[in-house]
Amino acid sequence: MRVLVVGGGGREHAIAEACARHGHEVLCTPGNPGMAALARQLDSPQDPGSLAALAVREGADLVLVGPEAYLSAGLVDACRERGVLAFGPTRAAARLESDKAWSKAFMARHGIPTAAYRAFSKLSEAVAYAQGQSLPVVVKDAGLRAGKGVTVAQSHAEAEAALRDIFSQPGAQAVIEEFMTGQEVSVLALTDGERYALTPPSQDHKTIGEGDTGPMTGGMGVVCPFPLGEAELAFIRREIIERTLAGLRAEGLPFCGVLYAGLMLTPQGPRVVEFNVRFGDPEAEAVLPLLASDLAQHASDAAQGQLDPAQVHFRDGASAVVILAAPGYPASPQLGIPLSLPDPGPGEAVYHAGTALMGGRLVSAGGRVLAVTATAPTLEAALGRAYALADRVEFPGAQLRRDLGFRLGLATPVGLRPGAATR
Repeated sequence: MRVLVVGGGGREHAIAEACARHGHEVLCTPGNPGMAALARQLDSPQDPGSLAALAVREGADLVLVGPEAYLSAGLVDACRERGVLAFGPTRAAARLESDKAWSKAFMARHGIPTAAYRAFSKLSEAVAYAQGQSLPVVVKDAGLRAGKGVTVAQSHAEAEAALRDIFSQPGAQAVIEEFMTGQEVSVLALTDGERYALTPPSQDHKTIGEGDTGPMTGGMGVVCPFPLGEAELAFIRREIIERTLAGLRAEGLPFCGVLYAGLMLTPQGPRVVEFNVRFGDPEAEAVLPLLASDLAQHASDAAQGQLDPAQVHFRDGASAVVILAAPGYPASPQLGIPLSLPDPGPGEAVYHAGTALMGGRLVSAGGRVLAVTATAPTLEAALGRAYALADRVEFPGAQLRRDLGFRLGLATPVGLRPGAATR
């Protein structure tokens, strides 16, 4: 197939690689320097109509949409209007991620387990409610904030500051939730709206600092698979994935694409923290290297309502992703830092998440700059390989977490100094 991958981060690099390794011709827009070796890069205005017209002009058999912003803007709708297959939800179905207030109400309507919450459209009412909640309390921007719109407030003053930041934007809404305890896990389902196949569960590390400290980021690293028990996995399938897909169908919003359930494994059982409507980033960089079958074929089948879950196969073993972020991230990442990358070995990859070419030199061009990935028979071995590869990257001042997998009791790989930065 000729596949058009829309986006330009580490997730899209991993998607392009997954398609290319099965012999598909890959196009990308806007792409990134790392994707250039796998795909033909195309310039295009990034509005839905222009992107759909580009797919028609280039004769794309399939459009694979990476970032949530394109989905919530209606790119899949625009493709369908032009007769182009696209893997992803419509704008209306993408509301499951783009509007957290609507998403929480949807979960309440369909009995999907999640945290107790209230949604607010007025700052004064939100602040008054937050002041009466026990601590910590979770404050979320109801809109899209690239994974950084969540504050776990340890004080009422911190909750108020987060709410004031949210309501500084016109038309904003906030969601205030009870704080849930337990381990977080990401469960992704490839689906045509009825049938689905789960990827191996994974665990992201969302804060900038080791020991889960500091501000929220878009994700600083992943371990995969996360060891879910059979009873937990059966509950997640039945009470979360299947209830969600059935609820969307019942509301006239059949869902095609990747349904991402961000879960908390609470003492009362798995609960939804939030839904995303696309591959996670950096979860995609962890699960796609383990995919043995053909992503593009599965996506094409799903877009035609014909996904066969029995054809979706993942390799045995494990993967780990170490994010190298720019100095100053997440508040004010430094751009233009020269980078020098090693040649990955078998089962290794350096995905470009925020890079650019400047005067022929590869430089940092975003907050999360590189996603360093490795696979191995065990999580411990995958982490060791990923950290060893990360230490060969020349990226002055890079930020990375050295404690990935600590919640599972995985030790920092031997020879790595916790807190050290790459050279």
